[in-house]
Amino acid sequence: MGLTIRPSNPALANVGRVLAANRDPLVRRWAGWIGERLAHAPHIKPLTVERQLALLIDVLVQMAGPLRRQVAELWFDACEFYGETAAARGLAAGEVVEEIQHLRELLIRDLSEVIAALPARHSMAVALRLNRQVDKGIAHAVVGYTDALVQILFAERGAPVALAGPEEEAILKRLEQFEAELLRLRGKAD
Repeated sequence: MGLTIRPSNPALANVGRVLAANRDPLVRRWAGWIGERLAHAPHIKPLTVERQLALLIDVLVQMAGPLRRQVAELWFDACEFYGETAAARGLAAGEVVEEIQHLRELLIRDLSEVIAALPARHSMAVALRLNRQVDKGIAHAVVGYTDALVQILFAERGAPVALAGPEEEAILKRLEQFEAELLRLRGKAD
């Protein structure tokens, strides 16, 4: 299947540029909010979680671009992986949802002026698209979370086992794969 490059809606592209420009402060605020929960998972370093959050935002930025359909698959996979690592961090399913919901709140705060300045038809379309992508991300994170728990709980022929989750090195390796795929897709868009 070849890559289809579609022209971006100028309003969506503008929101993507603003989101890209605010990426680092957004990641810091999101990671700061999540930080308290990281104490429960000392086997997963806070910098690894920050890197995962940065990846999610980078993918979201690219979803405003010409390869949004191809990048959407990466978004789903990255969100599923986020759910898997959330299970390894010992979170409850509702907490996984809450963490990605917090991204929605941050996006609303950071992008509200830009979206409000758009013509009404464009601002509504952009707001709905962002919300739809966050909602789909939440659904995939819950799938990843549930799959990880089922795999862990029934690894011993149906007998529950201790929650082990992916090791730090495995998480980093998977993040590198996602980052490489995102870089490859960015190269196709240029």
